Amino acid sequence: MSAAVPPLKIAIAGASGRMGRILIESVRQAPDCVLAGALDVPASPAIGNDATGFLGQASGVNIEADVRRGLQGAQVLIDFTRPEGTLHHLAVCQELGVKMVIGTTGFSDAEKAQIAAAAQRIGIVMAPNMSVGVNVTLKLIEMAARAMPEGYDIEIIEAHHRHKVDAPSGTALKMGEVIADALGRDLKTCAVYERYGHTGERKPDSIGFATVRGGDIVGDHTVLFAGTGERIEITHKSSSRATYAQGSLHAARFLAGQAQGLFDMFDVLKLR
Repeated sequence: MSAAVPPLKIAIAGASGRMGRILIESVRQAPDCVLAGALDVPASPAIGNDATGFLGQASGVNIEADVRRGLQGAQVLIDFTRPEGTLHHLAVCQELGVKMVIGTTGFSDAEKAQIAAAAQRIGIVMAPNMSVGVNVTLKLIEMAARAMPEGYDIEIIEAHHRHKVDAPSGTALKMGEVIADALGRDLKTCAVYERYGHTGERKPDSIGFATVRGGDIVGDHTVLFAGTGERIEITHKSSSRATYAQGSLHAARFLAGQAQGLFDMFDVLKLR
């Protein structure tokens, strides 16, 4: 009889936030994972509380402001916070050999380079959207772009809740990158993020972005391929953040077999 595989020890950053709680609940429900740590900012009133107290349960894992203490015993940290927090956690994870699943968005190019450098020492999965459905959508739009390289104007429309602080969303930007790569373009030079006043005719090789913010929209993304006499719309709509959590657990399991390297959800889901 083969020995039982020990559960994957996972820590959660931003543990008292909405996404943090969803991640904690998902880890607790997963038979092959165990909650090993919980982190939050020092000013959080949740510091010192049991991480699963909101579930009416006791896990024995307290929410910590000290990153090293919070990561003690963890194999993977799942981080959906802010760039500055994620980079602070990244430095400690490198020291301790803790792998990372990064769902944070809004990184600058220089910050992305820091993450890539860290991936030479630890395994990292970084994606602007961990949802399995979103990543399948990314594959579909890549296929569509390759099949329709000319004669179609491409627009990306995204909508999120009123509290989202970055725009366009990381997922929308990833969609633009996937399309630009498929078409042999550079998104930095062909993206159009704003239109106001007399803009002139649309440039045929541009990729447009439109942003909507309001209410409690979890996340809607549509890629429009508008041709002459027809248009194709590929849409993904999220109704729950639980999809991001489940995708994150897929990523954490994937990292269990990776000593180092920078990966995305295409790697995790074998979509390449």
